[in-house]
Amino acid sequence: MHIQVNDISKKYDTKVFALKNISFDVNLSGILAIIGKNGAGKTTLVRILSTQLLPTSGLAFIDGYDVIKEPQRVREIIAAVPQEARAIPWLTPIQTVSSYLMWRGLSYREAREKGREALRILGLEKVENEKNRKLSGGQKRKVLVATVLASEAPLIFLDEPTTGLDYLSRKELWELLMEMKKNRLIILTTHYLEEAEILGDLIGILDKGKLLDLSDIQSLRSKMEYPYSIKIYDRDIKMVVNGIVKDVSDGLQIFTNEKNVYEIIPKLLEKKIKFSVQEVSLSNIFEFFVEEGVQDEEVLEPNNGFNSG
Repeated sequence: MHIQVNDISKKYDTKVFALKNISFDVNLSGILAIIGKNGAGKTTLVRILSTQLLPTSGLAFIDGYDVIKEPQRVREIIAAVPQEARAIPWLTPIQTVSSYLMWRGLSYREAREKGREALRILGLEKVENEKNRKLSGGQKRKVLVATVLASEAPLIFLDEPTTGLDYLSRKELWELLMEMKKNRLIILTTHYLEEAEILGDLIGILDKGKLLDLSDIQSLRSKMEYPYSIKIYDRDIKMVVNGIVKDVSDGLQIFTNEKNVYEIIPKLLEKKIKFSVQEVSLSNIFEFFVEEGVQDEEVLEPNNGFNSG
């Protein structure tokens, strides 16, 4: 699936840009995860690409179809679950999915068959005839995902699909999306950075309406001045560090480069101090890109006990 976005901007009034000169070119099967703080422009971008909202300026094409001039052609090859979407309370899961498929042009029989199969894949076959209002929050979100799964659309938009789900329900949905992405493109917005890191074949970072970067996780790490994180479970150690040192609840967190990692580790081993080393997480990368971090993410304060060199 090929998506081209050229200088897309969206202004909601005379002063505020929700998106400003967004451009990217993506051609893949997989998951494009878009992250950003609340108000960064994630939902606005998804609404434009899924033909729900017109941009103020710029162009966008999906498999060669103009999103602005050929919205009907685009709608034939996409399916979307908006952030505000809710399963209709008085319908059942099978009615929800099959009615959506009939709206897309399938016959009643084919819609029921495909609907049942999608619900089975999602583990909802035992509740397919229950009213949606009786389902748990996780089951209701799965019903909505079942609609786009059953559509077999090559491009799916999921705007924060796991918001409000407990961790186990999110993990179940992650496993499903990992299977779904094998033969289609899924554009997923999320404010859970762990989710984006696990699922995203490509990750786009939006901040204040601007696209700061769009790369895979390893490419994002390669752009970091300090791509490694050392967790030291001791606050009293003193040494010169080339990097950033932060105080955390159970010790110190050091962000540094590979050369400094090899200099620090022997000293920690010699002093028999417990530590761990890993590549920086997407949470770290995001914090460095946008400086202030995101809501619900811990912001680590500098520790003055170290000398930075």
